[in-house]
Amino acid sequence: LAAPAGAQAAGAEDAVTGGRLPHVVLMDVRMPRMNGIEATAAIARSYPGVRVLVLTTFDLDEYAMDAIAAGASGFLLKDARAAELIRAVRSVAGGDAVLAPSVTQRVLEHMRGEDHSRAPADAAPGEAAGGSGPAHEALAQLTERELEVYSAVADGLTNAEIGERLFLSESTVKTHVGRVFAKLGLRDRVQAVIRAYELGLRGRG
Repeated sequence: LAAPAGAQAAGAEDAVTGGRLPHVVLMDVRMPRMNGIEATAAIARSYPGVRVLVLTTFDLDEYAMDAIAAGASGFLLKDARAAELIRAVRSVAGGDAVLAPSVTQRVLEHMRGEDHSRAPADAAPGEAAGGSGPAHEALAQLTERELEVYSAVADGLTNAEIGERLFLSESTVKTHVGRVFAKLGLRDRVQAVIRAYELGLRGRG
C-alpha cells in the first residue's frame, strides 16, 4: 500500500489512520488484518477526496466489483507496466476511472445486466420509475447536452471518445462532465457509471 508522494503503510489500519492525505492511494487487495477492499471502503467513507487505485494479481470479477462497490476509482493488475501505472495514477487523480482492459467490459456488462433486471430494456433515460420519482428528478437537473455526455460516460467512453461521438472539443466535454458530476454529487467516473445504471440511463451510441 503506497501513496504516490512516497508515503507508505505496512497495513490497512496504518493507511486509514496515518494522518497523511495523499491524492491517490495504491491499494493491495490482500493485506494482514484488514483487507484492501475494507480499507478502500474506510478511506472512501472518511476521506472522500482521496482516490483509491486497487492493485491485485487476481483477474477476477469479484475483486473488481468489490473494489468498485467499496469506492475505488481504479482497478489494475500488478503486472501492469510502470508507464501504465503512472498514467493510471494521473488519470485517477484527475477524476477519471481506470479499469484493467481485461475486466472493463465484464464490469460494464455486469452493471448492464443488473440494470436490465430492474427496468424494461426499451425504457428511456429517467423512465426506470415510470418517468417520475428520484431517477427522473435526478436526470431532470441535466441539460440535453449534459445528458448526452453522461450517457456516453455510462458507455465507458473517455473524454476524447465522447468528443468524437458528439463532435465536441475535449475541453468542452471535460466542462460538461464536471457539471454533471457537480449536479449529481458524483466523485469520479466509476461512481458516475454506477449511478447512471441505477438511474436507468442508457447509452445512445
